[in-house]
Amino acid sequence: MHEHLEDKHGREVSYMRISVTDRCNLRCTYCAGEGLEFIPHPDILRYEEIMELMAMARNLGVRKIRFTGGEPFVRKGFADFMINAARRFTDMDLCVTTNATLIGPDVKRLAEAGIRRVNISLDTLNPEKFVTITGRDHFAAVRENIDRCLDAGMALKVNAVAMKGVNDDELGDFIEFARTHPVDFRFIEFMPVGTETGWEDGRVWTAAEILSEARAFAELVPVTKSGERRHGPARMFDIEGGRGRIGLISPYTDHFCSTCNRLRITSDGNLRTCLFSDRVYRLRPALRHPALGMAQVEKIIRLAGKNKPIGNELLRRMRASDHGVCKTRMASIGG
Repeated sequence: MHEHLEDKHGREVSYMRISVTDRCNLRCTYCAGEGLEFIPHPDILRYEEIMELMAMARNLGVRKIRFTGGEPFVRKGFADFMINAARRFTDMDLCVTTNATLIGPDVKRLAEAGIRRVNISLDTLNPEKFVTITGRDHFAAVRENIDRCLDAGMALKVNAVAMKGVNDDELGDFIEFARTHPVDFRFIEFMPVGTETGWEDGRVWTAAEILSEARAFAELVPVTKSGERRHGPARMFDIEGGRGRIGLISPYTDHFCSTCNRLRITSDGNLRTCLFSDRVYRLRPALRHPALGMAQVEKIIRLAGKNKPIGNELLRRMRASDHGVCKTRMASIGG
């Protein structure tokens, strides 16, 4: 067992997000995915390489891996890869973030393989608005697949990017959905990440505003279980008399940088230590070099992880200079 990875701020890394593709079958407005070039296939990490990175990450103390995209299930063989990963890394918590348009046929076997938690991105419960936001008419498939996941015993987190003028008129419907379904429905503040996303300060529906408005629809009880938010970004609330919960994730107005425990690896093999920074550390060349390989990759990750920044400091600089903090589109980062 190698020495665990801790940065200079005393934060220990135990969570890694690995993007398996930058491609997506939706064209969400805030992701700026329409009409952009995708990473050439030879530059995408192979599944075997991802397995190697996971083994190395485990030795560094990483205990949770979340697969992201783009949309992971658009990549050929992803479900088989995830099942194989679950069989190999039985001591790690493996999960996936998906738009739930394509997961349906694989839900049962994923659950049987031990994949018990899924994050689903869903910014509206209105089918017509879904088309406006995503550019595609797949709402019915998403709702059906949410039910399939619940029927398979999976724990679901449904994430909505909170945007004024887009979905702030649906708060009552969102809360009713969480009241009647055993899910964590989480609101994520619209972040200044990427270009041509339509982001501006006035479009941020803040966590404080959501919480204040939500109390008109339900009695909310803060979740105070030990460790609930030790490393997780969401402030959770039980809904009195409800089956599910709501959560608030506030990276823009109330950062959680002091407890951030994650690193991100993009689908083309770049390491990102903070979502709000465009700085990357190139892992793929070392990984594929016959004389370097995983030993050099580990050195790069240790050095980068040691210097992991405080994202809120980057946000403060953005506000002072009136420039975005990160120009890379979210689909290329992996969320």
